[in-house]
Parts: sequence; structure tokens; C-alpha cells
Amino acid sequence: MTTRRTMLIGSSAFAAGAMLGMPAALGQAKPRVVVIGGGAGGATAAKYIAKDSQGAIEVVLVEPKDSFVTCFHSNLYLGGFKTFEEITHKYDKLVSNYGIRHVRQMASAIDRDKKQVVLADGTRIDYARVVISPGIDLKYDSVPGWGKEHEEVMPHAWMAGPQTQLLRKQLDAVKDGGTIVMIAPPNPYRCPPGPYERVSMMAHQLKASGRTKSKIFVLDPKESFSKQGLFQQGWERHYPGMVEWLGPKVHDGIKSVDPKTMTVTTGFETYTGCALVNVIPAQMAGKIARDAGLANQSGFCPVDAENMRSTIDPNIYVLGDASIAGDMPKSAFSANSQAKVAALMVRGELINARTFPARYANTCWSLIAPDDTVKVGGRYEPKPDKITAAETFVSKTDENAEYRKQIQAENVGWYSGIIADMFS
Repeated sequence: MTTRRTMLIGSSAFAAGAMLGMPAALGQAKPRVVVIGGGAGGATAAKYIAKDSQGAIEVVLVEPKDSFVTCFHSNLYLGGFKTFEEITHKYDKLVSNYGIRHVRQMASAIDRDKKQVVLADGTRIDYARVVISPGIDLKYDSVPGWGKEHEEVMPHAWMAGPQTQLLRKQLDAVKDGGTIVMIAPPNPYRCPPGPYERVSMMAHQLKASGRTKSKIFVLDPKESFSKQGLFQQGWERHYPGMVEWLGPKVHDGIKSVDPKTMTVTTGFETYTGCALVNVIPAQMAGKIARDAGLANQSGFCPVDAENMRSTIDPNIYVLGDASIAGDMPKSAFSANSQAKVAALMVRGELINARTFPARYANTCWSLIAPDDTVKVGGRYEPKPDKITAAETFVSKTDENAEYRKQIQAENVGWYSGIIADMFS
């Protein structure tokens, strides 16, 4: 008996093409690349493989959603600088402009032996290469007393979408004088400056609405954090008395949280009756990557610095937050940069296209207050052991206001540019 699923398992290009709605002819099979995940890494890789191969490679994007809500600039939505619609983007143009097939299902597994991606309904898709950019999963057991069942009461909002809207709703409901506690994540995690930009945007909203008696406590497991001097100077300047950052030597660790009473207990202090608790837990590579055996003991996926190819499976490339990318931070800019390198290498392997040595880049902008934005970034090169920073830069304290305003304009322009690069 022949079924839809068994037809897809077979190597026939006609059968596979027909079942996915892809035109194919016997004897004219194209190499197929399956891209898992439609974020900054996956969408970029899918576009550039399809666009630059000029139809010589069949690209299938496996992504269950019809639109992507960006984690980058989601803090600006929280701060009232962007609408939710402005950080939400559809995949339509990837389909219409480049012939990418968007399969709106979850990828449940990668059968590496058979070189097939298994979808949630059991359908299997043959591949020549897989590019996987699954983002992160949260370690729900990393904060005592908090788990997935509590994320509606104490949101993480570290995966953009409904959680982002929930955090904004809870922030808007904080009364003047209410206490906000953020539990920051340990390294490594998505977007190193992100929690601290979020604190800035929370403080901005409180100040803008006259709730200056409220206070935000940041309980951090790290001794230091990205752009620390810049953020702390900004908090003192714009939100005096409203933000207090506490490192592990001060709070002596998170001992427990109680979502029922909105209580956070540390080794030295108990915060009771909090108006808002934002728990950002420890993180690891997305489940599909871990289940496929692509992650090591760290929970993230080692890659070849020259090309982002998995060091565990040469037919798979791992991009973005899920990868161990050496000195590169886990950011949208990084994922976009890595995707272009991987796309180039995939084309070179499958259709003998010309390739060039890998070069990577990243910049992370952080809005502290209106027209006060800081940045950090660098250029990166592959070395035998890892991707290594070749040149880095970071904003300085006490920069003049006009320069900081220009950096915010740069930030806004970058967002428009990367969205066009990913989706247009």
C-alpha cells in the first residue's frame, strides 16, 4: 500500500515534488536544501540560497508560523517606540520572489542516516543539505519554583510573540510604587544586552506615565554584563533611583520564586507582593537540534568556523542562537551574517558555485532612553579553533547627546535594512 508519507520517503524526485507541490520531472531533480526555522538565520539563508542559485537549488522552508515577530526591537515595543505590527513580518515575498516552498509545520526530527527531515504529521522530506536555525529553548528548571506552567504569571518574553504582549500588559498594569523584579539569565544566552535594554524600556514607560516611585530590581547571576558601564550611567542619568542592579555576590543567588504570591527569595532578601516578575531563565539550543544529536554537553551546537557547518554532521549547517559561534554573540545581526556565509558554502557544494573565505560581523544597538542609544560590535574571522574577533568597538560613556541620537537613527535604519534583507 502506497501512502502520502511513504511516497515522500522515497528518492523519486517526482513523488517528493508532487507531494510538496513542487514541479519536478524524472531525470531533472535539483538538489534540495531544507531550512528549519524562519528567523534571522533561517529566513536569510533560505532567501540567499534560492536567490543566488537562480533556481538551481530547491529550497524548502519549514516554519509553522505565517509571520515572524522579531525579538530584536521587541524591547522598543515594550517601551512604546514601536507597535506590535511593526515588529511582525510575513514570509510571503520569500515564496513569491524566490520560489521558496514554505511548509507550515514543525520539524519534529532530522533522520540523519536517511537524510530526511520529519515533519510533525510524519511526512518526510529528502534533503541534500539542512540549514537549521531553531533559536533557543528555555531551561524551565533553572529557576527554583518557576516552570513553563508559570510563564503566564511570571513571563519570560524571551521568545517574541504573545509573551511580549503579555509582558507589556503587565508593565502597563504596574501601579506607582510597585516593585518589578527581573531575574536575568546566565551565560550564554540570546542577545547579551537584551535584558538591560528591557530594563531601560520598562523604566522609560514608568517614568513617562508618572510612576517614578516604582522600582526595578535586576537580580543577575553574572558578575558583569554587556555594556554595563553604559547602561548604569544611563539609568542614573535618566531614571535616578528607579533601577538597582544586584550581582551574585550581593543577592547570594535566587533561592526560590512563588508565582502565587509573586515573591522572589534570594540569599539576602525577599521581594514580596511584586507587581511584575520577569524571569529570563538559562537557555539551550532549540529542541530539534538537540534531538538530532547536533549539540554537545553545553546544550549548544559546535560548528566549523569556516562555514557554520555542524562538526557532528557535514550535511547540516547550524546558524544563530543555537550555534557555538566563538566570539560572536547570539544576536540577529550575527545570525544574518552567518546565514550568508552558510548560503555561499551550500551553493558551492551543491552546484559548484564560487565561494570566498568566511567573514562575519555583528552590531548590537541598545536604546536606554529617547535618542540615547549605545552600541557594541565587531568583525570576526574563522580561526582553527573558533570564530575569533578581529576588531571590536563599543560606545563610550559621556558621549554627547547628538552623537547618541545619531546612533539611534542608525539603529532604526539597521532594523529596516535587515528586515528587507530577510523578507523582501
